[in-house]
Amino acid sequence: MSLETPVGNRESSLVKSLRARLNKGDSWLTYDLGRLFSADKLREDAIDQLEERLLLADAGVDATNWLTERLGYDLRAGRIKTEVQLRAALRKALLDLLLPVAKPLDFPAYIKPYVMFVAGVNGVGKTTTIGKLATRLKRDGKTVMIAAGDTFRAAAVEQLETWATRAGVPLISQGAGADSASVIYDAVSAAKARGADVLIADTAGRLHTQIHLMDELRKIKRVVQKLDPFAPHEVMLVVDATTGQNALNQALQFHEAIGLTGVTLTKLDGSAKGGVLLAIARRLALPVRFIGLGEGIDDLAPFDAVNFVDALVGDDA
Repeated sequence: MSLETPVGNRESSLVKSLRARLNKGDSWLTYDLGRLFSADKLREDAIDQLEERLLLADAGVDATNWLTERLGYDLRAGRIKTEVQLRAALRKALLDLLLPVAKPLDFPAYIKPYVMFVAGVNGVGKTTTIGKLATRLKRDGKTVMIAAGDTFRAAAVEQLETWATRAGVPLISQGAGADSASVIYDAVSAAKARGADVLIADTAGRLHTQIHLMDELRKIKRVVQKLDPFAPHEVMLVVDATTGQNALNQALQFHEAIGLTGVTLTKLDGSAKGGVLLAIARRLALPVRFIGLGEGIDDLAPFDAVNFVDALVGDDA
């Protein structure tokens, strides 16, 4: 079973909602592409202007060069002459970049419990993401448990307990300062005993530059594999869109340390730096699981490349 984006008549409303949320930012993501034109003709510096906006939105050098070189080639070849043609070409290029990474989480019935590690630095919305995900899974009919593996940060367990209560799922925790690996090991054991479908394990927020804390993540992984050699089945990094290129650096470091299998991008609704999603897709090609568009419990949506691109460049391209 996978977490798919809503279909049918809800798609157009989702695109409108997503575009409205993204429009809170002040970047190329929300800038009217029509301003790159004079009458029906492209401005001579249209590609340069687009390149500047991509870089300002933290799309990164790799993704920016790839997009502008591709569009520039079509422009020089005479295939792009109008706004409609540029919008269509940009939409296709973005889809070519993002469709391969738009992979919803899948929970095979033969894996039980499905063990998820959720990692990320402090302040990215990791705890909130866990709570929203647990709520979504519970609504989908799955039995879910949460492990409070962040025993380092003050009040982390209390915050997670609030979300677990709201979602109506059990929380496995120990006292502050407890060994994170021990907490998560006990949680996996409990999930196995209770026949839970999914265990979501929180991990202590840490800077990707803190080597000893990254080593702790490796230790947690080794300990859990004593119970299930294939666990964790998902190692999802949560990054904050407002941090721009630092989010890409985090993804690179965490991926090297523990081997990420997915990324969730939060706070896209208030960011001028949402282009980092393009940077991560181009540099790492990691599956993008969810995007966060607000504080509400339903504001975590499975990433859908078509809806996302339509919200950026218009769904009439």
